[in-house]
Amino acid sequence: MEIFPAIDLRDGQAVRLFQGDYDQMTVYSKNPADVARQFKAKGARNLHLVDLDGAKDGRLVNFESIREIIADVDLFVEVGGGIRDEERIRQYLDLGVGRVILGTIAVKDPAFLEEMVRKYGEKIAVGVDVKDGLVAINGWKEVTDKDGMEFCQYLRDIGVKTVIYTDISRDGGLKGTNLEAYKKLARIKGLNVVASGGISFAEEITALKETVYGAILGKALYDGLLDLETAVKLAE
Repeated sequence: MEIFPAIDLRDGQAVRLFQGDYDQMTVYSKNPADVARQFKAKGARNLHLVDLDGAKDGRLVNFESIREIIADVDLFVEVGGGIRDEERIRQYLDLGVGRVILGTIAVKDPAFLEEMVRKYGEKIAVGVDVKDGLVAINGWKEVTDKDGMEFCQYLRDIGVKTVIYTDISRDGGLKGTNLEAYKKLARIKGLNVVASGGISFAEEITALKETVYGAILGKALYDGLLDLETAVKLAE
């Protein structure tokens, strides 16, 4: 299983939100590239970046921070947050990003999603954010009538290889992740599932590696509940 330590970017800083709430934000570092270097020193092979400014209002505020991170550390980088057109996808891929994550636009404009998957293949991933089993969009503010599991099956069927599945209710709570959901998702053959939201304990890493392709670690790393070096070894 691959471990993806997360860096959420806002105004060029590394921050964490509680359940996507911009009013509940903690700044962890004013130098995100330094955080990335620390992750690499602890054995990270991958990095999950989220442009919170892009997600909130579409602004490309953190592009230079992302450029600096990619130039500084030799890691596989996936980026999400406010990616709503092909131009933004191209900008990130030209920068050296390995995988671009589409969120709200993947739900609202399936034709666009299918075209991007045809053009860019495995470089396109989809972030599936779920609340009470239903897909949520627009920064988790709007809950649709789409069933999360069924949506993931549809994504597999149109050629999406990687899905980042987040149970919103678990995100940032440090109370554990939704292991049952990932067991169900493992039944969708041919889909690489990345677990996200609430992963807090070493035992969860051990359990998840039997079912998913990857796991995103955020607040548990920043608050010292999980050690990245240990997590990487447990996932091997």
